[in-house]
Amino acid sequence: MSDTPIDSSKRTWIITSACAGAVGGVAAAVPFVSSFQPSERAKAAGAAVEVDISALKPGEKITVEWRGKPVWIVKRTPEQLAELPKLDSQLADPKSERKPSELTPEYARNEARSIKPEILVAVGICSHLGCSPSEKFQPGAQPSLPDDWKGGFLCPCHGSTFDMAGRVFKNKPAPDNLEVPPHMYLSDTRLVIGEDKKA
Repeated sequence: MSDTPIDSSKRTWIITSACAGAVGGVAAAVPFVSSFQPSERAKAAGAAVEVDISALKPGEKITVEWRGKPVWIVKRTPEQLAELPKLDSQLADPKSERKPSELTPEYARNEARSIKPEILVAVGICSHLGCSPSEKFQPGAQPSLPDDWKGGFLCPCHGSTFDMAGRVFKNKPAPDNLEVPPHMYLSDTRLVIGEDKKA
């Protein structure tokens, strides 16, 4: 066996190839190892969301994201609130008695399904197949709605309708009312969604 020295150009090529392989290995390993860590989005997904509702006017809705879901905050008009008790006989679950612990916290098991009567806080996902209903606040006859429509929400996917408290009407595909998430007020204009320690 002879001790033939490797010429310098081959040595340089071997070292360069080994270094490139090591860098490639590290580059491939970093995303794999970091995939075990929760993303910033995942960490924030369960966090409570604070919302300033000072600019919300009667008849308006804003949407915020909590746990990857759209949460609607609606400031109802006195007229919209006055219609709620009149609709009870047309609703599938007017008093939110089905799945109360899952869909409606104790403090929202009332006619308005809210802490403050004028403010509705609801997850904007239909209980049928997870579509997002559209706001149909204007009363009166409209496409896909009854002639005596009082205002509320329409799920365009399969026609489920909800009143201004997120309560589902009878004989619709949606089995349950819209979910009311845990929430509480820090002040008259600051709302926290995802916590209800002070409610």
